Amino acid sequence: MSAKVEGIGKSPPKGTRDFYPEDLRLRDWLFGHFRAVSRGFGFEEVDAPVVEHAELFTRKAGEEIVQQLYHFEIHGHHYALRPELTPSLARMVLARRGALRLPLRWFAIPQCWRYEKMQRGRRREHYQWNLDIWGEPRVTAEAELIAALFQALDALGVPRGDVQVRVSSRALLEDALRAGVLRDRPEAFPALCVAIDKLDKIGTDGVIEQLSDPAGLVRLARPDAEQVVAWLSARNLDDAAREAPPGSPGATALRELFELCAAYGVANRVVFDASVVRGLAYYTGIVFEASDSAGELRAICGGGRYDRLLETLGGGALPAVGFGFGDAVILELLAARGLLPALRRELDAVVFGFGDAERAAAVALAQALRAEGASVELVLGGIKLKRVLAEADRSGAQRVYLVGPDEAARGVALVRELASGEQSERALPALPGDAKGGSRT
Repeated sequence: MSAKVEGIGKSPPKGTRDFYPEDLRLRDWLFGHFRAVSRGFGFEEVDAPVVEHAELFTRKAGEEIVQQLYHFEIHGHHYALRPELTPSLARMVLARRGALRLPLRWFAIPQCWRYEKMQRGRRREHYQWNLDIWGEPRVTAEAELIAALFQALDALGVPRGDVQVRVSSRALLEDALRAGVLRDRPEAFPALCVAIDKLDKIGTDGVIEQLSDPAGLVRLARPDAEQVVAWLSARNLDDAAREAPPGSPGATALRELFELCAAYGVANRVVFDASVVRGLAYYTGIVFEASDSAGELRAICGGGRYDRLLETLGGGALPAVGFGFGDAVILELLAARGLLPALRRELDAVVFGFGDAERAAAVALAQALRAEGASVELVLGGIKLKRVLAEADRSGAQRVYLVGPDEAARGVALVRELASGEQSERALPALPGDAKGGSRT
């Protein structure tokens, strides 16, 4: 006897999804656009294990992602389901660094896991399109990624103006703070970025409290914390750059990025927003987020430059920039705009043998059609012709091959085109000797 397992019902674990055939058709449609854009920009596809060493994701204490890990210990090893792909990519680059031709253009569509609070467009299990460039220090890499992002949105049918990319720079922020409130405590900068990334979640007062908490990691004086939050309200690059030393590399890189965006024809879809900092500690330069212009959903895409990530794994610094584009949020946006396609099952033909006497002939015909590259459903059970035709039409099949007693006797199948109703005949293939009741000697 097997014991009853409590708590198992008809639904998967909270925050995860079952993918029925119609769901997979939609997912494949979306991923097809991701792959087409990636390859159009010269990127190659990679992947890594869903299960990684937990230490790969726990190097930066204080990051929210550390508290969201699905992790476990087995046989003395500590593992985690990947919450993102970038650390895995860094591990892969480090493993073959001497043999890789730079710059790398890699893309992936990984399944990721985070035990986080769910809301519209936010799940605990999701897929994301990763696009990364390794080995290019210039801002030309960021511009290429942003251009690819907009090309994907255009291909998906999102109206221009419905999504904008907000950009800022960790380097500019660091320049400004190290010249001011962090002059004597530059080591607090990563923790400060983690705190101010929560601005949309906890508001200005909540961020100020975290930055000025005497027991926290940043420990600013309250006036200094208020000054930092005030800087985040800048929506003009020149205004933000005034707080940094003259010639700030962060400001220079942002100005070059805007010039390149104009060359790509997307300058009017990219805006400066000092509040964009991204919550992962490894970002070092330009950071960006793509959001719906109405502000109804969480970020569709986020990314930036992470030139020192390889150092945390024991390697030398290597310039890198990338983004992650989640599947859940873009599907929410497409649904809200009525842009999700009606995707029928892809089926070329249905083959129906009327009875057991025609079974072998129907099987041989189905196999011959499959050998020609057709997608063919062979009717397995004894059902009525009317139902066969109705089911074939619903499934999106182009034609039905009917093998009745008369057709079998004449060595043909009746071919009915479902769209036009036109009929023709096709010769049945010869049956193997044993299918005709003979024996092999």
